[in-house]
Amino acid sequence: MSYARVDTPLGPIGLRWEGETLTRVDLEPDPDPQRSQDIPPESVTRQLGRYFADGHGTFDLPLALAGTQFQRRVWSLMRAIPPGETRTYGSIAGELGSAARAVGQACRANPLPIVVPCHRVVGAKGLGGFAGDTSGRKLEVKRWLLRHEGAQVQ
Repeated sequence: MSYARVDTPLGPIGLRWEGETLTRVDLEPDPDPQRSQDIPPESVTRQLGRYFADGHGTFDLPLALAGTQFQRRVWSLMRAIPPGETRTYGSIAGELGSAARAVGQACRANPLPIVVPCHRVVGAKGLGGFAGDTSGRKLEVKRWLLRHEGAQVQ
Protein backbone atom coordinates (compact mmCIF):
# COMPACT_ATOMS: atom_id res chain seq x y z
CA MET A 1 0.00 0.00 0.00
CA SER A 2 1.36 3.41 -0.97
CA TYR A 3 1.41 6.37 1.40
CA ALA A 4 1.94 10.13 1.17
CA ARG A 5 1.63 13.01 3.56
CA VAL A 6 0.00 15.91 1.69
CA ASP A 7 -0.18 19.56 2.75
CA THR A 8 -3.66 21.10 2.66
CA PRO A 9 -5.27 24.26 4.06
CA LEU A 10 -6.22 22.06 7.05
CA GLY A 11 -2.62 21.08 7.62
CA PRO A 12 -1.11 17.81 6.51
CA ILE A 13 -3.28 14.77 5.80
CA GLY A 14 -2.18 11.24 5.05
CA LEU A 15 -3.29 9.40 1.92
CA ARG A 16 -3.11 5.67 1.30
CA TRP A 17 -3.88 3.96 -1.98
CA GLU A 18 -3.37 0.83 -4.02
CA GLY A 19 -2.87 1.41 -7.73
CA GLU A 20 -5.38 4.15 -8.56
CA THR A 21 -7.76 3.23 -5.71
CA LEU A 22 -7.85 5.49 -2.65
CA THR A 23 -8.04 3.38 0.52
CA ARG A 24 -7.66 5.86 3.39
CA VAL A 25 -7.51 9.54 4.30
CA ASP A 26 -5.86 10.16 7.66
CA LEU A 27 -6.69 13.50 9.27
CA GLU A 28 -3.77 12.91 11.63
CA PRO A 29 -1.03 11.58 9.36
CA ASP A 30 2.00 9.63 10.44
CA PRO A 31 4.33 12.23 12.01
CA ASP A 32 7.47 10.20 11.21
CA PRO A 33 9.50 12.30 8.74
CA GLN A 34 11.47 9.17 7.83
CA ARG A 35 8.39 7.30 6.61
CA SER A 36 8.60 6.35 2.97
CA GLN A 37 6.62 8.75 0.78
CA ASP A 38 5.12 7.87 -2.58
CA ILE A 39 3.57 10.11 -5.22
CA PRO A 40 -0.26 9.96 -5.07
CA PRO A 41 -2.20 9.22 -8.24
CA GLU A 42 -2.70 12.38 -10.30
CA SER A 43 -6.49 12.01 -10.11
CA VAL A 44 -6.35 12.13 -6.31
CA THR A 45 -4.15 15.23 -6.10
CA ARG A 46 -6.13 16.99 -8.85
CA GLN A 47 -9.51 16.36 -7.22
CA LEU A 48 -8.30 17.23 -3.71
CA GLY A 49 -6.71 20.40 -5.10
CA ARG A 50 -9.96 21.38 -6.81
CA TYR A 51 -11.93 20.73 -3.62
CA PHE A 52 -9.58 22.79 -1.46
CA ALA A 53 -9.54 25.58 -4.06
CA ASP A 54 -13.28 26.23 -4.05
CA GLY A 55 -15.12 23.89 -1.68
CA HIS A 56 -17.43 22.66 -4.38
CA GLY A 57 -15.23 20.15 -6.12
CA THR A 58 -16.65 16.67 -6.05
CA PHE A 59 -14.81 13.39 -6.00
CA ASP A 60 -15.07 10.78 -8.70
CA LEU A 61 -12.29 8.43 -7.65
CA PRO A 62 -12.04 4.68 -7.33
CA LEU A 63 -12.47 4.07 -3.60
CA ALA A 64 -11.94 1.04 -1.39
CA LEU A 65 -14.78 1.23 1.10
CA ALA A 66 -14.56 -1.94 3.16
CA GLY A 67 -17.19 -2.01 5.87
CA THR A 68 -20.43 -3.63 6.89
CA GLN A 69 -23.43 -3.48 4.59
CA PHE A 70 -24.99 -0.85 6.88
CA GLN A 71 -21.83 1.28 6.87
CA ARG A 72 -21.66 1.16 3.08
CA ARG A 73 -25.31 2.28 2.87
CA VAL A 74 -24.60 5.23 5.17
CA TRP A 75 -21.45 6.14 3.20
CA SER A 76 -23.42 6.00 -0.04
CA LEU A 77 -26.01 8.44 1.36
CA MET A 78 -23.22 10.74 2.59
CA ARG A 79 -21.71 10.83 -0.90
CA ALA A 80 -25.07 12.05 -2.24
CA ILE A 81 -25.09 15.15 0.03
CA PRO A 82 -24.00 18.09 -2.15
CA PRO A 83 -21.22 20.42 -1.00
CA GLY A 84 -22.61 23.22 1.16
CA GLU A 85 -25.52 21.12 2.43
CA THR A 86 -25.92 19.00 5.54
CA ARG A 87 -28.16 16.19 6.75
CA THR A 88 -28.73 15.11 10.32
CA TYR A 89 -27.81 11.75 11.77
CA GLY A 90 -31.51 11.32 12.51
CA SER A 91 -32.69 12.03 8.96
CA ILE A 92 -30.26 9.48 7.55
CA ALA A 93 -31.29 7.00 10.24
CA GLY A 94 -34.94 7.54 9.30
CA GLU A 95 -34.18 6.84 5.66
CA LEU A 96 -32.41 3.61 6.60
CA GLY A 97 -34.85 2.51 9.30
CA SER A 98 -32.10 2.71 11.88
CA ALA A 99 -30.99 4.83 14.83
CA ALA A 100 -29.06 8.10 14.78
CA ARG A 101 -26.35 6.58 16.99
CA ALA A 102 -25.77 3.78 14.44
CA VAL A 103 -25.38 6.39 11.70
CA GLY A 104 -22.87 8.25 13.89
CA GLN A 105 -20.89 5.05 14.37
CA ALA A 106 -20.84 4.48 10.61
CA CYS A 107 -19.61 8.06 10.14
CA ARG A 108 -16.87 7.42 12.70
CA ALA A 109 -15.79 4.27 10.82
CA ASN A 110 -15.53 6.15 7.49
CA PRO A 111 -12.00 5.47 6.18
CA LEU A 112 -12.13 8.36 3.70
CA PRO A 113 -13.17 11.58 5.44
CA ILE A 114 -13.41 14.60 3.14
CA VAL A 115 -13.78 12.35 0.07
CA VAL A 116 -16.75 10.52 1.63
CA PRO A 117 -18.14 13.64 3.29
CA CYS A 118 -19.08 12.57 6.80
CA HIS A 119 -18.51 16.20 7.80
CA ARG A 120 -21.85 16.98 6.11
CA VAL A 121 -23.71 14.89 8.68
CA VAL A 122 -24.59 16.93 11.75
CA GLY A 123 -26.58 16.60 14.94
CA ALA A 124 -30.12 17.87 15.30
CA LYS A 125 -28.89 20.53 17.74
CA GLY A 126 -25.27 21.06 16.82
CA LEU A 127 -22.37 19.77 14.81
CA GLY A 128 -22.20 16.34 16.40
CA GLY A 129 -18.78 14.74 16.18
CA PHE A 130 -16.19 14.17 13.50
CA ALA A 131 -13.90 11.20 13.01
CA GLY A 132 -14.62 10.03 16.54
CA ASP A 133 -14.10 13.36 18.32
CA THR A 134 -16.69 15.72 19.77
CA SER A 135 -14.22 18.49 20.54
CA GLY A 136 -10.73 19.59 19.65
CA ARG A 137 -8.89 19.69 16.34
CA LYS A 138 -11.08 17.24 14.43
CA LEU A 139 -14.25 19.17 15.25
CA GLU A 140 -12.51 22.35 14.10
CA VAL A 141 -11.69 20.53 10.84
CA LYS A 142 -15.40 19.72 10.44
CA ARG A 143 -16.32 23.37 11.00
CA TRP A 144 -13.66 24.49 8.51
CA LEU A 145 -14.84 22.02 5.85
CA LEU A 146 -18.47 23.09 6.23
CA ARG A 147 -17.60 26.80 6.09
CA HIS A 148 -15.32 26.17 3.11
CA GLU A 149 -18.29 24.64 1.30
CA GLY A 150 -20.57 27.52 2.28
CA ALA A 151 -22.75 25.57 4.70
CA GLN A 152 -24.37 27.23 7.68
CA VAL A 153 -22.36 26.19 10.73
CA GLN A 154 -23.93 26.18 14.17
